[in-house]
Amino acid sequence: MKLYIYDHCPFCVKARMIFGLKNLPVERITLLSDDDATPTRMIGKKMVPILQKDDSRYLPESMDIVRYVDALDGQPLLTGKQNPAIAEWLRKVNGYANRLLIPRFAKGAFDEFSTPQARASFVARKEEAIGSFAEHLSHSAGLVKNISDDLRALDKLIVKPNAVNGELSDDDIHLFPLLRNLTIVAGISWPTRVADYRDNMAKQTQVNLLSSQAL
Repeated sequence: MKLYIYDHCPFCVKARMIFGLKNLPVERITLLSDDDATPTRMIGKKMVPILQKDDSRYLPESMDIVRYVDALDGQPLLTGKQNPAIAEWLRKVNGYANRLLIPRFAKGAFDEFSTPQARASFVARKEEAIGSFAEHLSHSAGLVKNISDDLRALDKLIVKPNAVNGELSDDDIHLFPLLRNLTIVAGISWPTRVADYRDNMAKQTQVNLLSSQAL
């Protein structure tokens, strides 16, 4: 199987997670950010992740990929219950996190930005969507305080470091990608249980953190 991704993309992290959790091999292919033609040829539009299955058919949509891969061996891992408080926390934080993340992604050492044209395309597209990166970066201190406060609230919700609710569930697939991407932001205060969960999930899923690029 082949998985077409962007490294910074949280939806792609979801798809990567299930392969790591199941310890299944997959060939990861990072598309350039300005490559519209390849995904359009596969699924009719520009989006990732895309899984090319063993029968060569293409499967888009992160959670569809997660469900497909989790069911392949007839022994699904994501059997735990979800906690509405986790979904509510994610709704709140996702309401502002991109103002911290996207300007930093644009400066990051990601393969999807390995040509100047690909990086410029990302910057132009995202600044049109969320506004000036420089403006968002100038407000980093306040946003970092907000996320640090919200992580303290999350700390109380974490049951175990290897599964947020005690047993692996969709909540883990939704939560870890955001925590992983937040490691690109310098100055965040990580509470102990959140940090332990973040680090443990990175090992379980074989998805790298971004701490080395933090700014």
